[in-house]
Amino acid sequence: MSVIKYAVFATLVALPASIPAAAQAKPPLREVSEIDNELYYIAIANEIAEICNGISGRRMKAIGVMWGLRSKANKLGYSDDEIRAYVESDTEKDRMRAKGESYLAANGAKYGQPETFCALGRAEINKNSAIGVYLRAK
Repeated sequence: MSVIKYAVFATLVALPASIPAAAQAKPPLREVSEIDNELYYIAIANEIAEICNGISGRRMKAIGVMWGLRSKANKLGYSDDEIRAYVESDTEKDRMRAKGESYLAANGAKYGQPETFCALGRAEINKNSAIGVYLRAK
């Protein structure tokens, strides 16, 4: 993907945590669907907004959600270092990129053709989908 922007992930890491992590065995964060999926939706929305001039991202909403995701991860026992390792991992970035590229292609978005990203973005907005809630038509 002309690279799903990982700034959203960096923002998640930079937000201050207020709840200490509990020491316990837990699955990798990539397996915590309520966190991984939401980051994926935000990343796809960001990519659409970056490519389509007629659509903007709802960044404040995304930042608010990321605050909540970080808090949720902390409540589930993940430390700031574990969260940082997840969002900065090249393996996770590659996985998310591949997943995003697959979604975009399956839904008609083609790099070099911004109008295809606009069409997808408008469809997501109209459906009020998990991606569309992070987008706004200009």
